[in-house]
Amino acid sequence: MSGGEQLRLCLMLSYPAIIAQLSSVLMQYIDTSMVGHLGAAEGASIGLVSTCMWLLGGFCMACTSGFSVQVAHLVGANDFAAARQVLRQSLVCALLFSGVIALAGAAVSSPLPHWLGGGDDIAPDATKYFLLVSLFIPFMQLDWLCASMLQASGEMKIPSLLNIGMCVMDVVFNYLFIYKLGMGVAGAALGTGLAEVITALSMLYFLSVRSPELNLFQDKGSFRPTRGVLNKALGISGPMALQNVLMRGAHIASTVIVAPLGTISIAANAFAITAESFCYMPGYGIADAATTLVGQSVGAGRAPMARRFAWISTAMGMGIMGALAILMYAFAPGMMSLLTPDGEVIALGARVLRIEAFAEVGYAASIVAYGACVGAGDTRVPSLLNFGSMWVVRILPAIFLTRRLGLVGFWYCMAFELTFRGAAFLIRLARGKWLKKIDIY
Repeated sequence: MSGGEQLRLCLMLSYPAIIAQLSSVLMQYIDTSMVGHLGAAEGASIGLVSTCMWLLGGFCMACTSGFSVQVAHLVGANDFAAARQVLRQSLVCALLFSGVIALAGAAVSSPLPHWLGGGDDIAPDATKYFLLVSLFIPFMQLDWLCASMLQASGEMKIPSLLNIGMCVMDVVFNYLFIYKLGMGVAGAALGTGLAEVITALSMLYFLSVRSPELNLFQDKGSFRPTRGVLNKALGISGPMALQNVLMRGAHIASTVIVAPLGTISIAANAFAITAESFCYMPGYGIADAATTLVGQSVGAGRAPMARRFAWISTAMGMGIMGALAILMYAFAPGMMSLLTPDGEVIALGARVLRIEAFAEVGYAASIVAYGACVGAGDTRVPSLLNFGSMWVVRILPAIFLTRRLGLVGFWYCMAFELTFRGAAFLIRLARGKWLKKIDIY
């Protein structure tokens, strides 16, 4: 393929994934906005436990990648029967794993807000929200697994359309539960959970019945996990799961650092992160496409093509997120005002968003380059890069700077760390050690 053809293919696969990610962001934005208009305390209750929700979700995503990368390699090698075998085993493993994660989340939901430094004014709502979100985790896992498998086969439109549908359902269900039934924060969790259930089951139907490559009714096979598939999944997922613990642990540490600043700072921090997601989520969409393209190229034994796809997608992500960062800087107060009517929260959130705008290009490089590395099965060194950057470059300085400058000091540390991490991943791509031959049979 020529460079132009690769660029067009990357764009073709990226735009549905970008739309899917933006719909996910819009759903989060709607949740936060609906709850935020109930009051700063209600918004802070979700923000307090959001990092722990990311922790549990990170485990599910690591589990998903361990199997979907294998499928992408097998699809690239035109071995669809073996890809379906991996799919069958992944369904069993992922649902069992997510069930354990859900039970663990439910078990810690009551004391968690106090562990994180939350006060009595926000702890009850935070507990309800985290408990309900935890119980829906198996459906979130099924949704992510099926979407990743479809993307690994090159099907990007169906996951995107279904995720857009989930966004629409989330608006309807949230309005019903939060306002009409007066359930407040708990209603937001129930509305989102119900939308996830419907979307996950729909995604499973399109994957297992309608997919030309992965339709499970094309042949018979066992759902019993085999040692070979599990070993390969653990080889990919293990470093990602460890990274999740260390990275999300850093996010939890961030919450602990911010929590003593008070309800206004907690709410501003949570709302600003939600607002920023409009800028960085397209990067995750492009990263999904990079994982698919690099994974299939590796499976087909075309290392030079895999390298070119990695660089094209990374450059695309940096360009798009850079442009969105300019808009975020310009419209930061307006973005915050959509999430909360509180003037103090708006002013503080807009200030930190404008600091973060300068880091989005570097953030893009780290997101998309990591996706390319995952597609090649290279997860160990990238996980170490993420861990070292987060804890050493962000968290340690933030402990001291936040005490002097408040929330603004924390976001200064975050912006510098994301720029540093992006540079580290560009160096990783340039050295080429991320692309190694993997035995996919």
